Amino acid sequence: MEWRSCYLDMVLVPLSLAMSLAYHWWLWRKVRSQPLTTIIGTNARGRRFWAFAIMKDNEKKNILAVQTLRNTIMGSTLMATTSILLCAGLAAVISSTYSIKRPLNDSIFGAHGEFMVSLKYVTILSFFLFSFFCYSFSIRFINQVNVLINSPQDPASVITPMYVSELLEKAFILNTVGNRLFYTALPLLLWIFGPLLVFLCSFTLIPVLYNLDLVLGFKKQGKTESQINGCGDCESV
Repeated sequence: MEWRSCYLDMVLVPLSLAMSLAYHWWLWRKVRSQPLTTIIGTNARGRRFWAFAIMKDNEKKNILAVQTLRNTIMGSTLMATTSILLCAGLAAVISSTYSIKRPLNDSIFGAHGEFMVSLKYVTILSFFLFSFFCYSFSIRFINQVNVLINSPQDPASVITPMYVSELLEKAFILNTVGNRLFYTALPLLLWIFGPLLVFLCSFTLIPVLYNLDLVLGFKKQGKTESQINGCGDCESV
């Protein structure tokens, strides 16, 4: 009887997470092998050029660098605040009585036992909590870049444009990971109302992310890379 009440949760929710994991594994391979066919790889290349250009002409562009990094910090701070507020709300629900954690019990599919309800909320809480950590580390690296990008250029200094661009790239990688964890947690919120909604939402989210992650209309990556390799100091992503 217990299996009959929770078999949908045991099948549809792991399947939804597996679809999301498989898509992001494919995206990671795509970024590594053909970076300029993806938004992530293209933006990473642009950020590297930006860091080199800012530090090369720092006296004229230092204000631009600070304002750009400040806007990035504000975006990460907003998402970190949203994640931790959702964590606080879920923690408050978990600590409350189970009577308020069973919405529409008679009209939805899936199990409603105490163990399954606890598993739902703990899983969702974990995703938002790890998302918050990624945003926090991203803000830490951006703050470091904010100071180092305006440091005086010294041939003997270890604060080189390459070092600063690597710190900036780490910040944006962590920000991207935080975003993906946040996006994965949103369908899991619907698990409160049944596992079928989780599967449908994840199935719909993947095509949306596909269209947002790829550079549509890209034809010849080699030609594009040769056109943008004019910066001799910049390394490929």
